[in-house]
Amino acid sequence: MKVLVVGSGGREHSILSKLNESKTVKKLYCLPGNAGTGEIAENIVIHDMNIDKLIDFVKSNGIDLTVIGPEQPLIDGYADRFIEEGLNVFGPESKAAMIEGSKAFSKDLMKKYNIPTARYQNFTDYDKAKDYLSKQSIPIVIKVSGLAAGKGAVVCFTEEEAHLTLKGMMVDKEFGDAGNEVVIEEFLTGEEASIFAVSDGNYYKVLPSAQDHKAIFDGDKGPNTGGMGSYSPAPIINDSLLKEIENNIIAPSFEAMKKENRTYKGVLFIGLMITPEGPKVIEYNCRFGDPETQVILPKFDGDLAELLMKVARSEFTKNEILPMKSDHYLCLVLASGGYPGSYAKGHIIEGLDNIEEGSSVIHAGTKRDHENIVTSGGRVLGIVSQGSTLKESKDRSYKMAEQIDFRDKYYRYDIGDKGIKRYSTI
Repeated sequence: MKVLVVGSGGREHSILSKLNESKTVKKLYCLPGNAGTGEIAENIVIHDMNIDKLIDFVKSNGIDLTVIGPEQPLIDGYADRFIEEGLNVFGPESKAAMIEGSKAFSKDLMKKYNIPTARYQNFTDYDKAKDYLSKQSIPIVIKVSGLAAGKGAVVCFTEEEAHLTLKGMMVDKEFGDAGNEVVIEEFLTGEEASIFAVSDGNYYKVLPSAQDHKAIFDGDKGPNTGGMGSYSPAPIINDSLLKEIENNIIAPSFEAMKKENRTYKGVLFIGLMITPEGPKVIEYNCRFGDPETQVILPKFDGDLAELLMKVARSEFTKNEILPMKSDHYLCLVLASGGYPGSYAKGHIIEGLDNIEEGSSVIHAGTKRDHENIVTSGGRVLGIVSQGSTLKESKDRSYKMAEQIDFRDKYYRYDIGDKGIKRYSTI
């Protein structure tokens, strides 16, 4: 089997790494890829890339399966074109990808089909939003409805902060057109976790749970990022809670999309808050999460190429929880200083040859510059380690982080601590 993965980040490197374990995969391609993907796949550059050129490449090279990593191409209808051309593709059609493309749509979907989520209102008029906001209790959450690279949701702890955030989104256009519509929603208390389920349009299969760390600073302080680390499994999601999530959220979400004539084929990333009242949906994403993918795919005890092809061909025969390895996995993100704000690029990365057993390095914002590998993004690398306990996997990742260096390297020191504390009380 020849497989092409579209994307250039840590998610795509993680997908390729798992695909590389499959005995059925003979050749891997990545478009455009990064320095890490280039070590296990052929990185492809298509100048002035568009969907027509991508389709031509897939056909001329006999690609058996294309995996679309990022959300934007899915929302733009790339999967639709593949299906029209009779080509195998992993990723939802554009009308289904709107579950991430519009937070207003996804919130209305949850409300219509009684899927538990925070109370909310959607607004396209700034004055009406401002008036509504002035009547709400603090803290409160304000989100741009459109895509914002995981940074368009702000928890506001004062009235002044809330009104400045709203103005920034809707008037100052800090997130561009993504802020043409906003969602103002109730602040939920509890602990976050993530669940991924793959659907072939008829049945679904549930992947291992994970917990992400969005905020830039220790203690979940500071602005949101694309994610500063993750671990799997998330101990807060035990077997009974997983069954509740499956019955009340996973199955109803896929059924709701089917009833809306938006049948979902691909992976559905469900961001959850485990509240005192039970699990509630924070958000949906139409693709694998980053950096959750870095830990759930190693935790998955199966053939990823076979799984994704069955989704593309609608070959599932039942709903089920997929098998998991017994080990724990932790991903520590090494970021460029200044991220998620402005940051420098082009710094040489050293120590990448010092990978110890039980650990691996996932490339995110890197590129090759002659003989060197240099930084090219905000989140540069993910150090993924396995262990018989979460503490062991954390210790391995942090030890590796000390051996890899680049100018202005930054990382959080508390990745996994909530999980470790929870295990100590079980």
